[in-house]
Amino acid sequence: MSDELEVRPARPEEYDVIGELAASAYVDGGHLPPGHGYLDILRDVRGRATEAVLLVAAVDGQVLGTVTYCPHGSAWRELGADDEGEFRSLAVAPEAQGRGVGTTLVQECVRRSVADGDRGMVLSSLPDQTSAHRVYQRLGFARAPERDWHPEPGTALIAFAMRHPPEQGGAP
Repeated sequence: MSDELEVRPARPEEYDVIGELAASAYVDGGHLPPGHGYLDILRDVRGRATEAVLLVAAVDGQVLGTVTYCPHGSAWRELGADDEGEFRSLAVAPEAQGRGVGTTLVQECVRRSVADGDRGMVLSSLPDQTSAHRVYQRLGFARAPERDWHPEPGTALIAFAMRHPPEQGGAP
């Protein structure tokens, strides 16, 4: 990227932009149909920012991507065990895809998980989000099919997990 990519907590004045960015990334990417119930969750930026850590990647104030880091005790956690970090709802604006935005957001979640003292990290993904899967695998996540699940009938989520290296606080 030509300008400096900044990763930081979302600001309240950005919430509407973030909600639409996330929803359009899922719809435009072909991952969810317009009107799907999860789009309301993606647009509920205020709720996520209140109960989790809503992060953005921005260049010169323009939000290019977002992710929800779910620390221990967060109502947004779905799969994380007591010794695992978790994140969800990774979304990158279509015009910023392929430029390292998603990778940088995932790396920040991993960094926060290590800082929280976790031994590893877990996440759920829609099966067709193959570009994101490649990012996860490149960063050390592996498929964890025993943790796949269905949050509602007709919606399958697949799981990925990683263990942090021992030098970063992970299990030997």
